[in-house]
Amino acid sequence: MVKNVITSKVAGESCIHVKHDSGLDIYICEMPGFSTVEAILGTKYGSVNTMFRTAGDEDFTTVPEGIAHFLEHKLFENEDCGVFELYAKTGASANAMTSFDRTCYLFGCSKNYTENLRILLDFVQKPYFTQETVDKEQGIIGQEIQMTSDSPEWRVFFNMLRCMYRSHPVRIDIAGTQESIAKIDAPLLYKCYDTFYNLNNMALSIAGNVRADEVLAICDELLRPCEDNGLETVFPDEPDGIIQPEIREKQHIGKTIFNLGYKCRPYSGEERLRMSMAASLASAILTDASTDMFVSLLESELINSGFGAEVFFGDGWSALIFSGESDSPEKVRDALFAEIERISREGVDEAIFRRIKRSTYGLLIRELNNVDAVANIMLNGHLDGVGPYDAIDIVSALTAEDINNFIKNELRNDNTVLSVIEKEGGSQ
Repeated sequence: MVKNVITSKVAGESCIHVKHDSGLDIYICEMPGFSTVEAILGTKYGSVNTMFRTAGDEDFTTVPEGIAHFLEHKLFENEDCGVFELYAKTGASANAMTSFDRTCYLFGCSKNYTENLRILLDFVQKPYFTQETVDKEQGIIGQEIQMTSDSPEWRVFFNMLRCMYRSHPVRIDIAGTQESIAKIDAPLLYKCYDTFYNLNNMALSIAGNVRADEVLAICDELLRPCEDNGLETVFPDEPDGIIQPEIREKQHIGKTIFNLGYKCRPYSGEERLRMSMAASLASAILTDASTDMFVSLLESELINSGFGAEVFFGDGWSALIFSGESDSPEKVRDALFAEIERISREGVDEAIFRRIKRSTYGLLIRELNNVDAVANIMLNGHLDGVGPYDAIDIVSALTAEDINNFIKNELRNDNTVLSVIEKEGGSQ
């Protein structure tokens, strides 16, 4: 077991990282004075990982879309009872989530954290799948797919992705489709589990009122050593351009909503973090309420206070997405185009840049006083291939010129998709 302390050069905060003999990476942040504990066990396995092989495989295996999400659902059931029943007895709150590139199991509690940690480590290492339970789950997840596909916010987002990405599986709903989940069976679930739930592909993050020696003792007791299986995942080649610049649908909603997505170049590791932080500052500057563009759009009633942006970077994809409500989203798009062209010529306003940078830095520092945030920071950093405090160090070093370069090089008009869900009776 290799143990070291990771410290932020800028903030001075630190956590413990252990490469456990089982293969699992463990991050522990003891936070004296806090009364709660948050623990997350995550695997680098999400909806985009549909093609893979291990060192023992000759060929790549291709699996149905939505299987990572399906596996997450099934792992909460063991042979004796449901895992939520076990947590209920300890008073913990528990949950799980599958995203595009990771699956996480977590609990939060104010007492009995050692018992809860035992539950977490135990059930994630004990898959139990039968064809009968798989068939039952197909009906449950099928209903979930139907409900989300009817959501205007969900449709406007995935319509945009399908117009933006030609080949990358990020364009597919995380839960898959009715047709794809019908192809899932118990042997396929076990294959995906054995491949991606290898401890060398996972990490445990725990923060709050904990003691490192207690956490490690439980890990020594319950973690079963795994040999690194040499996992390799691949994605289809994705061209630089988009498929189509605009897509519209009509639904019975109160006001027309839109997503305007800029398809950016994909990055990985520390470079992805640096570019995502530059994107975050750029989007905050572009949507800042003090700018002439924002004031003009607001006064013209083309946007409301819900107008904002999201940085959407991951394994093989990168996008900056502006969203909001507007009866004329194409006019909002044109205003953004004009503002981005202006900034590309003149550069960002230095005063706004300094204010946004200070605000972003302050938010990152404040998160270090939040147990849930610290647990997520440690886990997400590991799964993204960076250190837990790298975002703070990177933001502190960003310059206005870095933001200018991001805006000029990544926010191209010809690489945008406008996705609109119009209210019935809205403009054509």
